[in-house]
Amino acid sequence: MNINYLIYRNLKKNIKNYYLYVFALIFSVALYFAFVTLQYDPALDEMKDTVKGAAGIGTASVLLVAIVAIFLLYANTIFIKRRSKEIGLFQLIGLTKGKIFRILSSENLILYFGSMLIGIFIGFSCSRLLLMVLFKVIDVEAQASLNFSTQALIQTVIVFAAIYLLIMVMNFTFIKRQSILSLFRVVSTTENNVRRKPLIEIILGILGIGLILYGYYVSTKLFSGDFLEMTELFMAMILILGSVIIGTYLFYKGSVSFIFNVIRKSKGGYLSLGEVLSLSSIMFRMKSNALLLTIITTVSALAIGLLSLSYISYYSAEKSAEQSVPNHFSVLYEEDAAKFTEALQKNNIGFKETRREVTMVDMDASKIISSDIGKQDNNIITLAIVSDATVEGVDVSPGEALFAGTNDALTQFMGLRDKGEIELLGQTDSVKLNLIGTDKEGVVSWYYSGSLSAAIVDQTVYERLAKDFNPELQRDSRMYLGIDIVDSSKLTQANELYTEMGFADKPGYLSQPQLVMNQKSNMGLIMFIVAFLGLTFLITSGCILYFKQMDEGEEERPNYTILRKLGFTQGNLLRGIQFKQLFNFGIPLIVGLSHSYFAVKSGWFFFGTELWMPMILVMLLYTALYSIFALLSILFYKRVIKESL
Repeated sequence: MNINYLIYRNLKKNIKNYYLYVFALIFSVALYFAFVTLQYDPALDEMKDTVKGAAGIGTASVLLVAIVAIFLLYANTIFIKRRSKEIGLFQLIGLTKGKIFRILSSENLILYFGSMLIGIFIGFSCSRLLLMVLFKVIDVEAQASLNFSTQALIQTVIVFAAIYLLIMVMNFTFIKRQSILSLFRVVSTTENNVRRKPLIEIILGILGIGLILYGYYVSTKLFSGDFLEMTELFMAMILILGSVIIGTYLFYKGSVSFIFNVIRKSKGGYLSLGEVLSLSSIMFRMKSNALLLTIITTVSALAIGLLSLSYISYYSAEKSAEQSVPNHFSVLYEEDAAKFTEALQKNNIGFKETRREVTMVDMDASKIISSDIGKQDNNIITLAIVSDATVEGVDVSPGEALFAGTNDALTQFMGLRDKGEIELLGQTDSVKLNLIGTDKEGVVSWYYSGSLSAAIVDQTVYERLAKDFNPELQRDSRMYLGIDIVDSSKLTQANELYTEMGFADKPGYLSQPQLVMNQKSNMGLIMFIVAFLGLTFLITSGCILYFKQMDEGEEERPNYTILRKLGFTQGNLLRGIQFKQLFNFGIPLIVGLSHSYFAVKSGWFFFGTELWMPMILVMLLYTALYSIFALLSILFYKRVIKESL
């Protein structure tokens, strides 16, 4: 029997264990090659004025390499440990460590580069689809064509060849350091099944949960005004990150085991078969996998959080644009408004105009702002005011005021209340009014209101303050001029006219369609990149958990054989396995979702106007994809149980 025949036999024998590894490798290569192909695609060069597509995708490709490299090295570690007995047998029959390394290297060479070639072909085939998705997401009208990039091919081969060399170094080091005896004991020593003392377990469990809850609590205070300086804010973020990560590690190390131990003791030691196969296994396995699960949970939370925030911004593009400018277009001067409306008439585009006189005044907001940030500068805030006579459907009494155009960032960051007393200050006079509420619908553009709301007051109050205005506070134009297009199908044509006339580049001139387009372009690209990086991590982390379950399943095969001989059916055993997988995959998922929720909740208002719908959609999608690996694990255990007898 020569070495080539051994390589063939081993490859044929182990191929069933490598199928998911091969799938993940093909997927990783395909995604990386497709990303790099996009980076060198000529279509992105034409988008430089719209979005820095090539630069963003180039950065993502670097992160993608890091994720894939860590995954492949970890997966290789699991598989070489599973084959430790086989390596030991090779040594017993007289093969040298050099020949054994040659056998493993040849197998890896065939699988690795075979998968890489398939992945490159799939990546090339899908690159046009990815480009079409990118153009759709960022709302860019461009032709997506299928282009093969030699630069992308060379870069992909170099990157994955480097990863292959790292894998070979790892295999050589493992074989070199192990003795024959230790090779037969590697699998049995990979899991730490030693129980901790109950007192230490309780302390670790309580401390882990406490640190997580403390991190959550600080995150709710992050932008509430408790941290005024940038240094304080930065230290608070570090505190949250450290507290949650350490707490997560201790949670897996002690909390899960402690909780399950309490459940077991509450049953007086009488556990059903399903509980023996699930609770008892999870109690000890989760402690030994604490570091791995902490990494998976943390990066999952990061991926979900970033995708949620980018989708919140993308989802809120229209609403954010409406808050920046309440009409489709705004101009500052009458002559520009006349030019634009004349151009609209020539092109048979119906429109209607909105005119509102705007006066800038100082406001004493000490009684409606709870945050310490908003209470600086003697509580004086410059504010735009308009008359209720110019706002359709709004009527306030002389002693009242209504804030229009408020946003969640203003409410959260400055602690703005919707009720309370305000004082509007003229140059020589002042008026105290009762704030009766806030409305997210704007009445003037941000050129006047800035990041703050505009106040709607009674006509008599407005006239009183307008006569006593401070010239230093006023904008270049005291008349807000807004133009709406009647037929929404002609909005794009009107925006082209607005841009051609040079209004889009003038300060204070705003186009609602252009704002939507810009935000969708920028956040669409970020969402596109984060989604694919998150998908890559989801696939790789799911595969790692699946590999661990394969390892545990093979180790527990003798137990299933004994139980089957005692008369337990395949269905009896499978129910316990299903419960076990629910916890093995469910606990990291739930903890990751919880982390991402509090991370997003602490600062989502800086990204958009809608929280729940985008975040829930992202979480549901991530959960659905993650559940696939739990299902695959159950199917693997089903096969192991079936073959155990």
